[in-house]
Amino acid sequence: MRTPRRAARLRSPAVLVCALVATCAFLPPAVGPPEVTRVRADAALDGAFAGYADRDRSPGHWTGGDSTYSVPAPKGELWVFSDTFLGTVRPDGSRSPVTGRGSTPFVHNSFVLWNATGPHTVTGRDAGGGPTSVVSGSGPDDWYWSRAGIPGPGGVQVVYARYARTGPGPLDVAWRGNALGRFGPGGGPGPRSLTPLPSSAGVSWGAWLSREGGHTYVYGTEKAPSGPGNHLHLARITGSDLRGPWQFFTGRGTWSSDEHRSARLSGPDGAALRTSDELSVVRHGAWYALCTQRADLPFSAEVQFAWSRTPSGPFTRPRTVFTAPETGPGGTYRNRNVFAYNPHEHPELERRDELVVSYNVNSLVPDDVIHRADIYRPRFLRMALGHTRPEPPAP
Repeated sequence: MRTPRRAARLRSPAVLVCALVATCAFLPPAVGPPEVTRVRADAALDGAFAGYADRDRSPGHWTGGDSTYSVPAPKGELWVFSDTFLGTVRPDGSRSPVTGRGSTPFVHNSFVLWNATGPHTVTGRDAGGGPTSVVSGSGPDDWYWSRAGIPGPGGVQVVYARYARTGPGPLDVAWRGNALGRFGPGGGPGPRSLTPLPSSAGVSWGAWLSREGGHTYVYGTEKAPSGPGNHLHLARITGSDLRGPWQFFTGRGTWSSDEHRSARLSGPDGAALRTSDELSVVRHGAWYALCTQRADLPFSAEVQFAWSRTPSGPFTRPRTVFTAPETGPGGTYRNRNVFAYNPHEHPELERRDELVVSYNVNSLVPDDVIHRADIYRPRFLRMALGHTRPEPPAP
C-alpha cells in the first residue's frame, strides 16, 4: 500500500517530467503520410480508350479528349471530357482535317458512357442532327470546358468553366465564369439545367469535387497573379445538391458566405500552394492526397503529390512521383511541342493501397494532333502506396 509521503514524492514536478520522458521513449513515432512507392502504366485503361478511338468506325464517336474526369453514374461509368475530337481515325493513325473537306467534328465538351455494352459517345445535337458540345456556349468564341463531376439527385452534376477567345493563338483564352450542369443517369444528350455558380472572386470552381460526411467539398483554382500555376481554394455545400448555399474557407478555420473571403490554401511554410488547373484531393485513411502537376515550371511533365490531415490543408511540400515520358524533344514523340498536363485521381476505380491517376497529352501545334491522333488522349497510371514513414522531428 502506497504511503501518503511516497505519493507526494511522485507528484513532484521533476519526477513527473522524468516519468513522461520515459513513457514517451516507448511510444511509436508520429505516423507521416503514405508514400508512392511504384508507378506503372495502366495498360487496360490505356488500351480500352485507344481501342475505342481507333477501331470504332462510326462517324460521331470519340477519338480523343482532355480533362478526363470520371463519375460513377446510375447507367455506367461516365467519363467527362473537355475539347474532344470525333469521327474516324485513318489506318495510318491520322485524323482528317477539322475544317474544309474534313470529317473530324470538334466539340468543347463531351461524355463517354462506359457500361456493360461498352463505350458510347455522348454529345449534343444541332438542328441538322450533327454533333455539338453537350453544353454549348453562345457562339464560336465562347464555350464551356468541363470540370469535375459527382453523382447528384437523380443523375450526375458537372461543373463547367466558361471561356472566351482573346486572340489567335492556342493559349489565347480567358476564363469568364462558372456554371453547374445537371444531367440524367446517362449524361445526355444535354443538361436538364445549367445554373450559374459563384464567379465573382476570379476562382474557377470545380477543379475537384468530393463528398464527406454531410458536405460536398468544391476545390477551385485561381490563376496566380504572377508566375506559373494556380492558387487553390475550397468551398462546401451542405448535402449533395451543388445549387445549395455555398460557404468558402477563410483560412482561419472558419467558413463564410462571402466568396471574396475565400483563402488560398497553404503549404507547410504557410505560403500559398501553386497547383495545376485541374487536380484532385482524395482521402486515403487519415490523410488527404493532393495530386497536381508541378506548377513552378511552365509545361512541366512532373506529377506531384502533397498530403494534408484535413481537406483544407496545410499540405506538405509537393513531391514528384512521376514524369510523363511523352513530352519534349526527348520524349516518345520526339516533338518539342508535346506537353502533359492536369493529372488527377479516379477514386471509384481504385483498390486498397493502389491509386488510379490520369493525365492529358497535347501539342502546342494543332496540326500535330491531326497527324498523330494518339497524342491527344488521356494516359492512365496505377500508383502503389507504401507503408507510412515517421514524421521528421519538429525543428
